[in-house]
Amino acid sequence: MSFLDVVSCGFGAIILLLVLTLALEPATLARITASQSNEADAIEDSRAALADVARELNRELTEKRASLKQIRQELERLSQTWEETQTADTAAHLDVNDNASVEKDLQAVLQNLSEEMKRLLSQPEYKQPKLSSTIGGIPVDSEYIIFVIDTSGSMLRIAWPAVIKKVSEVLDVHPKVKGIQVINDMGKHMFEAYTGDWIPDTPARRKEVIRRLRYWKSFSNSSPVEGVRYAVRRYFAEDKRISVYVFGDDFSQGSINAVLSQILLINKRDASGRPRVRIHAFGFPVLFKLNQGRVNRERFAHLMRVLAEQNAGSFVGLTELQ
Repeated sequence: MSFLDVVSCGFGAIILLLVLTLALEPATLARITASQSNEADAIEDSRAALADVARELNRELTEKRASLKQIRQELERLSQTWEETQTADTAAHLDVNDNASVEKDLQAVLQNLSEEMKRLLSQPEYKQPKLSSTIGGIPVDSEYIIFVIDTSGSMLRIAWPAVIKKVSEVLDVHPKVKGIQVINDMGKHMFEAYTGDWIPDTPARRKEVIRRLRYWKSFSNSSPVEGVRYAVRRYFAEDKRISVYVFGDDFSQGSINAVLSQILLINKRDASGRPRVRIHAFGFPVLFKLNQGRVNRERFAHLMRVLAEQNAGSFVGLTELQ
């Protein structure tokens, strides 16, 4: 009986503990839930604050990237301006001697024949051309001829009938050649199918050259340098005698000495010291008619005169567009 009493008392104590525990459980749960809710609210507030900070940092980063892009663009612009300034300064230094002599040479350029023309005119068997002819005195011993024609707006509007006439006259004084080529002052071919090759010299082809020349329009920077350089470099051949005829009115940019040096390097001499490619030039007085671009027209005349003399050719400065 005593054992049963002890066991009963133990069970009674356990039941009493369970009753006390269950009685306090709702308050404990409420306390725990409240604590966790407060922690969750604090975490949410922290997340929202961090999100705001992140948005602000992203906005600042975007602004700084845009500012950096503008700074880089400005640096590129300043670098390009610096390079252009350096190039212009170098060109100005190279041309200082040329510009000093242009003024006194212009009248002589328009009136005097080159040394080659004088030599031909002095030969007894040579028949002096008519006074109205501007082809007289130009050597016609080449088997291939290339026309380098300025297709700028001023030439097309004012000088084009005279250009067509002079091209016809040049063809007439070359009764028969092995090949013809026509390019503009940028090196653009009139007949793209014959790029790098020669147009066969036939009566039909000559008529087609003149016909197409009447309507030919091609982009031009109004400077003969690119076309002359391209013609000599592309068509130079040691087994061919070639004449290049330059038609233009303007030389707006670049160094005269640099152009002359480049052509001399390309146009190799034969065993007798004679250049294999003759370079002739016709200067059209377009800028005289417009009464503008005085420096450019003088630079063109000076460049073409010296270029023709150095390359066994002749320069003809036209005084009228007839």
